[in-house]
Amino acid sequence: GEMGVDGVQGVDGKQGEKGERGSKGEKGDLGPAGVMGPSGPKGVAGSKGGRGAPGKKGSRGAKGARGDTAKPLRSAFSAGLSKPFPPPNVPIRFDKILYNDQEDYNPSTGKFNCSVPGAYVFAYHLTVRGRPARVSLVARSRKVAKARETLYGQEIDQASFLTILKLSAGDQVWLEVAREWNGVYVSAEDDSVFTGFLLYPD
Repeated sequence: GEMGVDGVQGVDGKQGEKGERGSKGEKGDLGPAGVMGPSGPKGVAGSKGGRGAPGKKGSRGAKGARGDTAKPLRSAFSAGLSKPFPPPNVPIRFDKILYNDQEDYNPSTGKFNCSVPGAYVFAYHLTVRGRPARVSLVARSRKVAKARETLYGQEIDQASFLTILKLSAGDQVWLEVAREWNGVYVSAEDDSVFTGFLLYPD
């Protein structure tokens, strides 16, 4: 026959037993950030980095103290003769010191001893009386300049000479007269003087 009318709804049944575990679901959304943990231990130092670009020029420093002034090199002497007619062929000993602060001239030998290499000026002004005078300027044991004055009787004259020599340390310079030409004279009224000084050092 025809399908019957729905019956009255039945009473809810009892809760069934727990079903089996389902399959794993998809990954859920990222949760909120947690509280920051404590700092970890210091790591090992990295390798040295490359050289950085030069820094800006610093400001000008304070002016320094004044340095010591270099002491100029000096050498000079001037000496006169105390007795007339010096012995020939040996250094004339000009033993009246007029100036010899550096003591480069030795009055006991008549020789100038070069202590500062350079160019030197040497000069003499000699009084000549009664006999001729032939004077030689000796440097490094060699006669580098010669001059003579020919006088006889009681005549008095003067002989002068000036030159420039280049000397090395240890070189010696002196004056000497030739035999029978040693009329170099000196008295209370007349002087004979030998002079030398450093023009400029090397």
